[in-house]
Amino acid sequence: MPDNLIQIESVTQGVSDKVKQSLKFKTGKFVWRIKFSAPLDPATVNNKNLYVTNLNQMPLKTYIRYDTVNQYIEIEPLEAYTQNQSYILTISKNVKSKGGKNLKAPVTLQFKIQD
Repeated sequence: MPDNLIQIESVTQGVSDKVKQSLKFKTGKFVWRIKFSAPLDPATVNNKNLYVTNLNQMPLKTYIRYDTVNQYIEIEPLEAYTQNQSYILTISKNVKSKGGKNLKAPVTLQFKIQD
């Protein structure tokens, strides 16, 4: 069994050192957890500002929740990821802090499930 169950293919410049894997077992429906350093405006935490697509820009159905205490977002797919197909997780700059500041730049992360 590989150490990394997800192959990270590319990440927005400047954030690659912040991407970590802590999966304990292989599943096609793992949850992305994105931690923020400031409280967010919950109205901006939605599937228009955070989403997963395949390389053809077809969106995956997801459930998004925001933990206001720990300041992280979870993105859970409602359908399993397909092995050896690449996906892109996008966090748009329309995600705002409670103070009204937008994310400085969008973040994208391209990944695929390992065999």
